[in-house]
Amino acid sequence: MALIKGFWHFLVGVKDFLVLLLMVMIFLGILALRSTGDEAVSVPDGGVLTIPLSGFLVTQAQEVNPLDLIANPLPSGEIETAELIANIHAARDDDRIQAIVLDLDGFFGGGQADVQAVADALAEFRAADKKVYSYATAYFDASWLLAAHSDQVWLNPLGQVVLGGPGGSQLYFADALDKLNVDINVFRVGTYKSFVEPYTRTEASPEAEAALRAVYDDIWSEYLQDAEAAREGTDVPAYINALSGNVRAAGGDFAQAALAARMVDRIGTRTALGQYLAETYGAGQEDMPGAYSGIDYAEYRNSAAPTFAPSGDAVGIVYVAGSIVDGEAPAGTAGGTTIANLIEDAIADDDIKALVVRIDSGGGSVMASEEIRQALLSAKAEGIPIVASFGNVAASGGYWVATAADQILAQPSTITGSIGVFGIIPTFERTLADLGVTTDGIETTPYSGAPDIFGGLNPETQELFQLGVEDIYGRFLGVVADARDMDPARVDQIAQGRVWSGGAARQLGLVDRFGTLDDAVAVAEELAGFGAGDLRRVDVETPPPFAIQLIENFFSADQEAAPRAALDLAMLRSRANAVSQLQEALTVANGAGVQATCLECTGLRPVAVRQDIAELLKALR
Repeated sequence: MALIKGFWHFLVGVKDFLVLLLMVMIFLGILALRSTGDEAVSVPDGGVLTIPLSGFLVTQAQEVNPLDLIANPLPSGEIETAELIANIHAARDDDRIQAIVLDLDGFFGGGQADVQAVADALAEFRAADKKVYSYATAYFDASWLLAAHSDQVWLNPLGQVVLGGPGGSQLYFADALDKLNVDINVFRVGTYKSFVEPYTRTEASPEAEAALRAVYDDIWSEYLQDAEAAREGTDVPAYINALSGNVRAAGGDFAQAALAARMVDRIGTRTALGQYLAETYGAGQEDMPGAYSGIDYAEYRNSAAPTFAPSGDAVGIVYVAGSIVDGEAPAGTAGGTTIANLIEDAIADDDIKALVVRIDSGGGSVMASEEIRQALLSAKAEGIPIVASFGNVAASGGYWVATAADQILAQPSTITGSIGVFGIIPTFERTLADLGVTTDGIETTPYSGAPDIFGGLNPETQELFQLGVEDIYGRFLGVVADARDMDPARVDQIAQGRVWSGGAARQLGLVDRFGTLDDAVAVAEELAGFGAGDLRRVDVETPPPFAIQLIENFFSADQEAAPRAALDLAMLRSRANAVSQLQEALTVANGAGVQATCLECTGLRPVAVRQDIAELLKALR
């Protein structure tokens, strides 16, 4: 028996060695390809960089399971904004690249702040005397805003331009919970803290509706200003208000109606666009119609990335993206312990002279938010300047984290504020009673066994939880008052759980200035005593496991999305939004007892549900 066991251990050891050897060989092969740089990837002079945007534009992509990538080698459904902008900037400074083509057929959108940041990068590319072209079968709000910053907007002959503006329906569960005899015990502070409303009401309260309408009006106004500045002479509201009549006047042709309203510049197929580019920038080497001289985004991105990490003084960028949760969490979700540990690593790194915390989160656990804030305060105590950079959403717990910063930068379309606290405890006494199940027991104090989710909450427990929520809210006000040098009473007036647009938040003193992530990096450099551009940028994050990096390298080829009718795309986007809302509801129900979370932010920050997105992308192909 001992001999057999020893032989078995020997076989396992041989297997592990062979697997390790194979991984090392693959890794060395990738390094060899990457180290050849421009020799491995040919970038034709005067060529075109083709960027197919497929999925959602996000601050930080969710971590994926390598087995899922092998079984379904489709794009992840998420494009990281900072990486996309960095590559557009690289193309701007690359004399070999003369134009960019945005293929938006598979683009599902993103938060307006992210979209506008990419649009700004496109404007800088054009300012370098280079051209941008956009193509899609169906343009919606986000994709058309990007396209509006092109020199030419191309639309498929069967295509449409449909702009809806911010807004949409929100799920409310009160009647369903009542039918299930589930009691929702709510503890909150803040007139506008409406995150609990889906569990207690069948529709929005007047206060929540008024606050959200003001935010939507600000965001839509910013959208229109940006779009009409990019496409001078285009009247977007007039196009939307008269869309049906214009389509009828065009004989039912949506594409011609869009062309007549100057929403697009050219109507043509993808092949027709390719032929135009071939005539302008040279034909491609492929023997196929519409092939033009250029390079795909994935190839260009890999050729531009450094093989080995550089060294030297740096600005570290910490990402707080997604729901803020207790403990450890993968990328795309803000685990309090995970991010605090990353900040501690940054403090220990002598190269890092300043930190930028990039926040795209509607909040979550109060304890996790405070854990991140305390880690940032530790960095400040070590003399490291902290700058908060707001993305699409930085509200509730997201704003709590930002109070540790020396300066806060937002964009006019950022959603922020929502300074309020709530707690939700479902109890099932009526549900169990319907099944003939009752509860009984011995209590030595009013709090024995509390909270009792089977027997219900007694008055003493309810009062205790409410006092706890009020205490956290008071601390929240104090944290904001100290950070913003404001009177707590004034903070209370603009808090109460109400959300604000970035423009309103700046007027109220909740943010210091407008700016993108690049602007925040420049401010951090200044605070650290350096000039703009003197410091390199380092993402302070846990790298994906080696296996995932390998698989993503093999399956990261650009994939061209098949044309899809506007109605079909709208249905797919609606389905993704519905799944996101359900996911958010489950996250809250399963989350911390006391939370600082923003309901209104759910529809304003894309929440990609990986499996659903994979199905959506599969349907597009």
